[in-house]
Amino acid sequence: MHAAAEIVSVQLIVGLEVHVELSTRTKMFSRVPSPACREFDGAGPNSLIDPIVLGLPGALPVPNRAAVEMAMMVGLALNCSIADTTKWDRKGYFYPDLPKGYQISQYDLPLCFDGSVELPAVDAAGFPRIDGEVRRIGIVRAHLEEDAGKLLHDAPGGHAIDFSIVDLSRAGTPLLEVVTQPDFRHPDDVVLFARTLRNICRFLGVTEGVMQKGHMRFEPNINCELRLSDGHVVKTPIVEIKNLNSFRSLKGAIEYELAEQPRRWQQDRRVLGKGTKVTRGWDDVKSVTYVQREKEDAHDYRYFPDPDLPMVRIDAAWKDRVAALVPELPMPRFRRYVSSYSVGVKEAWALVEEREACLFYEACIEEMVTRHIERDRAGKVAANILLQSGARRANERGVRIDELGITPAEVGAIGAMREQGKLGNQAVDDLFGAFCDDGATLTSDGEVEAAARSRGLLIVRDDAALERWIDQVIAANPKVADDVRGGKVAAAGRLVGEVMKLAGGSADAKTVREAILKKLS
Repeated sequence: MHAAAEIVSVQLIVGLEVHVELSTRTKMFSRVPSPACREFDGAGPNSLIDPIVLGLPGALPVPNRAAVEMAMMVGLALNCSIADTTKWDRKGYFYPDLPKGYQISQYDLPLCFDGSVELPAVDAAGFPRIDGEVRRIGIVRAHLEEDAGKLLHDAPGGHAIDFSIVDLSRAGTPLLEVVTQPDFRHPDDVVLFARTLRNICRFLGVTEGVMQKGHMRFEPNINCELRLSDGHVVKTPIVEIKNLNSFRSLKGAIEYELAEQPRRWQQDRRVLGKGTKVTRGWDDVKSVTYVQREKEDAHDYRYFPDPDLPMVRIDAAWKDRVAALVPELPMPRFRRYVSSYSVGVKEAWALVEEREACLFYEACIEEMVTRHIERDRAGKVAANILLQSGARRANERGVRIDELGITPAEVGAIGAMREQGKLGNQAVDDLFGAFCDDGATLTSDGEVEAAARSRGLLIVRDDAALERWIDQVIAANPKVADDVRGGKVAAAGRLVGEVMKLAGGSADAKTVREAILKKLS
């Protein structure tokens, strides 16, 4: 078929499955602690088990209500319909880390279904844009199931072994599977959706979202539409890449398949059809995918309703109670920060990546508003302080910005003093760092100003001294001064720097610049 035809163009087609471990205290169908909860993180192998997890005779499962409500919150955030009635199904397959020989999942009546997410275009650096085309990504379903355990093929410490070790501590952990329509056409869009979903889930407080611990795992289903020189269009078989736990691996695996699938078609002429789907793994070291198995179809799992679990009925009152728990989500906040506060795209994206840091930022804005700074301006000032003075320190210490020790009230007071011209940029950073380090909480703006004064950080308003410093610098740099007089305003930056040196940090750079330009005009 099409033996002589050549490929004219290639269109990528990707649908995404995302598994999210929900951070409930107990597992999906038993009262044993869950390793996805921070409290039980790091539990030893095979320590978080009970007769239900092991599938022992006579052990009866009971659904975790908290997991159901967490899944509903995610479904609402993804604009899904929430089922009035949902049920549990047994998905039968054998694997050594699945002790029952089946997984409790949901098949034809998922908890959440028919949703969508509006995905913005991305810029050259991969950050979302608030202008331009918005792409709709359909959500087929978001259903609950239980996680399997782990198979370890190396001994603890990385020692090679010729057998596998089974750890069942993870088995039974609540797992939310989000399945999209095959609406992605570019690897960057897939990564942006994955980041967006992670932010949503963390913002809702339903998962820790630590990728290295497997709290979120991505499985893209990838194929290509090939336009041929004879006018025909063919589609390559779908390849599902299993258990990717980083955005880098997700993008790399999709890009590899985009390059390889047209080559495979040229070799074997296989096209999309029943029984052609293949499961592949991803080698992070070699940056290649490799065949794992021919993919099963749904009927191979022998789904049937679990006889031990009743159907779940969700009335309107329950849905309303859960809906009230959903806050403003990261993407709307991101757009608001850029459009209302004039925060840069990269900076706004950094602010919404961590729920606690984002809420801390908004608390700082409120503190500045109470100090009579206009809200739009307060948003810009707070972002500058936190990202310039806070992000570096947080990165160095391995904590979030809200964990540095400084309070929103102290940040608000610093911002107000900066706006009043009492602190220069370097003084803002020094005072921010002092409040992070001393551990004391100052309760009034007067105490904050006194702390700045005691450290010699306050700007001294001495017009006569400023005039002398400016005259001295202009006399020492006549060529630069002539450039400024000639219209090269950017050259004034050098003169400002020299004046600031003479002032020993006690002058405000903005005031100095304005005075220099006025004198040389």
